[in-house]
Amino acid sequence: MAQNVYGPGVRMGNWNEDVYLEEERMRHFLEKREKGELLIQRNRRVKKNILRPMQLSVSEDGYVHYGDKVIIVNPDQVLGEEAGKFMRGDLSLCMSPDEVKAQLSDDLEIPCGVSAVQTIAPMGRNTFTILSDGANSCEMGQVVVYGQNFCLGIAAGLEGKMLYLTSDHRTLLKSSLKSGLQEVTLTDEVTHLNCWQAAFLDPQLRLEYEGFPVRANEKIVIYHRHTNRALAVHRNLFLRYTGRGRRVPYWLRDIHN
Repeated sequence: MAQNVYGPGVRMGNWNEDVYLEEERMRHFLEKREKGELLIQRNRRVKKNILRPMQLSVSEDGYVHYGDKVIIVNPDQVLGEEAGKFMRGDLSLCMSPDEVKAQLSDDLEIPCGVSAVQTIAPMGRNTFTILSDGANSCEMGQVVVYGQNFCLGIAAGLEGKMLYLTSDHRTLLKSSLKSGLQEVTLTDEVTHLNCWQAAFLDPQLRLEYEGFPVRANEKIVIYHRHTNRALAVHRNLFLRYTGRGRRVPYWLRDIHN
């Protein structure tokens, strides 16, 4: 079968050269469209995956269980309580993949960043599943108690691969982008760095509530088991502005502050 070998280096009439080059570009375009490799097709698949509606778990006994699908919300604070902040409203923890790299590959880049957005509507990018850390071997449906290890997983990518919320000590080469504090990311590795614990909000009653079940829709402190730093959102900084609104970074701070 004859193959089109015309290119910019072939000496021929300009009008004929333009015709052959246009046919070659059209052929490449049709091949990419058939394989679903066009940039707009990849962009639509990424948005369809991370913005798909999700259904949160309904607690019948009023407690949080392993296997529940939840969203992590940083509630709005009293006006004037924190000076200099510009992000108002409830902010939910969500994954924040690199927009360019996410459109060039069907798999998300690992580690994947996380941020906070001004929405509490459950969708693919902010719905986490409470999982056992593996060491405790907690069964699905078991009630989560204060001081007990758990992992926060989220299904990401077109294949629905499970990613885990993780963190580690900050170093000179590894820290949060804006604040310079300990960063939080998503990884596909199952390690002890993925373990988190829930602590009672009032520090004076925190020790007394150890071992008690965590109630659903209750304000708590989530801290990292390995570094003993609490999960927090920085309302004074934002990463960038997108069509879905401003996003602010998540980081970890001292649990006793």
